[in-house]
Amino acid sequence: MTKERLSRRDFLMSAAKVVAAGVVAPAGGLAAAQAVFADGQSTSQETAVQQMWAGKEWGFVVDTQKCIGCARCVKACKLENKVPLDEEVFRTWVERYLVFNDDSGDEEVRTDSPNGGLDFKQLDVAPDKQFFVPKLCNQCHNPPCVQVCPVGATYRTGDGVVLVDRKRCIGCRYCIQSCPYGARFLHPVLKVADKCTWCYHRISHGMQPACVEVCPVGARKFGNQLDPNSQVAVLKKKARIRVLKPDMGTKPNVYYIDLDEVVE
Repeated sequence: MTKERLSRRDFLMSAAKVVAAGVVAPAGGLAAAQAVFADGQSTSQETAVQQMWAGKEWGFVVDTQKCIGCARCVKACKLENKVPLDEEVFRTWVERYLVFNDDSGDEEVRTDSPNGGLDFKQLDVAPDKQFFVPKLCNQCHNPPCVQVCPVGATYRTGDGVVLVDRKRCIGCRYCIQSCPYGARFLHPVLKVADKCTWCYHRISHGMQPACVEVCPVGARKFGNQLDPNSQVAVLKKKARIRVLKPDMGTKPNVYYIDLDEVVE
């Protein structure tokens, strides 16, 4: 389906929000903005959007060897992004992997994430191995959620973050079904698609995502992949990293250090 083209007024209003609150133009991002200004005219609002995105490709690194499963990230995310604490919907969550070996040498893997990792319980039987894996939106370079949205409510910004325009979203759930990572949900109050945005309202103003800021062991790192000196760029070069479901062709921008092979 052909997505509705932005009007000049729509873009100007959205671009103004960029400067004021770190929100980018809906339904099409920079490509739509350039189409609107195809006559060659330039505005301060358009320049602001381009400058904000220039030279940036955000990335996220999770060190699975450091994560202790405290779930401070989960709670901080909910509070920062106004996701109801009493609802089992999450922009980020923590999974616990339990590995048991029997006498024959066979391996059994169990996973749980009670209340997104906020309610882990002590086990009656200790596993042979236990580790935690935080998960969140992978901000894919080829996001299937963008492809299936019938109204252009889901879009990818020029600096690599997939966002949802709540005013356009009709709650059809197509994007939720298309996400191979289970990273989307229907907001229980707003009744629109919701997901992790790497706290776009924060990173657009030079701050870190809330989950990164509160992690007590530094298991989460965020930064500009195009900056060779950023932590993300350095870790991508030096660490043993993997992405989730690489065979899907989505090209995720969340990278995991020392991710166990049992994790999907």
